[in-house]
Amino acid sequence: MTFSVTILGSSSALPTSKRFPTAHLFNSNERFFLIDCGEGTQIQLRRFHLRLGKINHIFISHLHGDHYFGLYGLISTFSLMGRKNPLHIFAHSELKKLLNCQFSNSNLGFNIIFHEIPKNKHSVLYEDKNLTVSTFPLKHRLTANGFLFKEKLKPLNIRKELIQKYHLNLKQIHAIKSGADYKTEDNKVIPNKELTLPPYKQRSYAFCSDTAYSPDLISYIKNTDILYHEATFAEDNKEIAEQTGHSTAKQAAEIAKLADVNKLLIGHFSSRYKNVKILENQAKEIFINTEAVTEGKEYKIELIREERP
Repeated sequence: MTFSVTILGSSSALPTSKRFPTAHLFNSNERFFLIDCGEGTQIQLRRFHLRLGKINHIFISHLHGDHYFGLYGLISTFSLMGRKNPLHIFAHSELKKLLNCQFSNSNLGFNIIFHEIPKNKHSVLYEDKNLTVSTFPLKHRLTANGFLFKEKLKPLNIRKELIQKYHLNLKQIHAIKSGADYKTEDNKVIPNKELTLPPYKQRSYAFCSDTAYSPDLISYIKNTDILYHEATFAEDNKEIAEQTGHSTAKQAAEIAKLADVNKLLIGHFSSRYKNVKILENQAKEIFINTEAVTEGKEYKIELIREERP
């Protein structure tokens, strides 16, 4: 089961000839979620051979243009392609007014269903049988939100040979998958861990852009598999980062270290950096498992089982 993110844009407010503004495409078992939609997002989706029609949910972190201006072109393209499925957009309330000025559902041929993100609050925005998407406040010049994509716990897998051995019926199988022990006809208790394979770990992906350095984030992103955290500036521009509500690469790494995440991805690079290796190297001084994102690259989180004592 796929759990991954593909980077569509890695630049900050000013795009470069090689880097587009922020957009990520998250894949949960072939259900696709777009996170932010900077200018040119639809170009990047085409360029990297990603299917536009499979995107039904879009999450917008905040209303700086480099995080949502691409929506206008993408929505228009959906309409020209003959889209019929509803499009769910999760964003702050002001975006609904902006979109209403440009589009009407009757003219598009499909419905835009708007979901307001609560400001300065941690809450669940979306949920299906496999995934929960929650939001939390960031520290920026205007209201901004991060997102946490977290896989739900999967039912336990029973060892197949034991189904026959104990002649388990459907009710018993369901109970064991839910964590129950099994009692044989002679009242012997078979512990659940002997009946089942080790459970799969819940996978998670956190998105934090744009934000100044904020230890308040740690409680929301603790122990995530992959943390994406903006790293607009190198350390010599720390004052500019503070003034503009952004982070340095080292500050992003400090958050990753404090939150005990597995891997840190940094992005939202200022156009002043032609080579972002300087940012990656500075972050690695604090948190070694850091990577400066590459546009078009898919970062996968593999499905692994937990270790049992």
